[in-house]
Amino acid sequence: MENKIADTVHQKEVWGPKAWTHLSTVRQRSPLIQCITNFVSMDLMANTLLSAGASPAMIHSLQEIPDFTPHADAVCVNVGTLTADWLPAMKSAAELANQSGKPWVLDPVAAGASGFRLKACLELVGLKPTVIRGNGSEIIALSNASVGATKGVDSSHESTSAVEAAKSLSKASGCIVAVSGAVDVITDGERVIGAQNGVALLQKITATGCSVTALIAAFVAIDPLHAFEATVSALSIFGIAGEIGMNMAKGPASLRMHLIDSLYGLDQVTVLRHVNIITLP
Repeated sequence: MENKIADTVHQKEVWGPKAWTHLSTVRQRSPLIQCITNFVSMDLMANTLLSAGASPAMIHSLQEIPDFTPHADAVCVNVGTLTADWLPAMKSAAELANQSGKPWVLDPVAAGASGFRLKACLELVGLKPTVIRGNGSEIIALSNASVGATKGVDSSHESTSAVEAAKSLSKASGCIVAVSGAVDVITDGERVIGAQNGVALLQKITATGCSVTALIAAFVAIDPLHAFEATVSALSIFGIAGEIGMNMAKGPASLRMHLIDSLYGLDQVTVLRHVNIITLP
């Protein structure tokens, strides 16, 4: 028990300052994040980025990609309301981000829900995203590269049950893989970290998962050489904002509002106090 407590204290001392440094740097630099995302998530995703100090650009037209994407600090690709018309823009932005040496993050929403969606996601994975962030079912579907049973965009698997799938996907793709859940799991194929911040009611607000993916893009944009650590920080910071917001919320609608306000108002003392990150076996 004493060793476990000591390890928890150590993790706070290590990860707390990292998370605060990442958030502070985003606020200072205001990285430009291009979001090719679904119609459901655009509002909350943009407001999440703004409240964290980043600058969102909801640019998804294929005709604009060549001019705009090279100037973005990172790209976030979310396939939530995927159509055949949008896929070329997603691929083009990913390719240009790679050519420009900029990170890009993939959110494979409901990856196993249809053959078309899974094929599209696998093609995007082949374009080497810096980070893939999904729920347990999405990561398992991608890892197995087969159509799995999913429940719409919701997960039928806990994040911790997807750890091995996440590690396999990370090794196969060369990407950092983050699995959202009660414990957010982040792996580079070898290291496995769990971010334990957040509240269950966030699951009742559409686009919170999409929004944390955008926040990951912002954090990775300002620290691309330490994308693993930046991903851990982003998930923890978003979870802390949810916890603070929950103290004032009456339900999902007010939590959405207080989530944005809390992310905007996070200070160093609050971050250092609330960070709850552990090393997983």
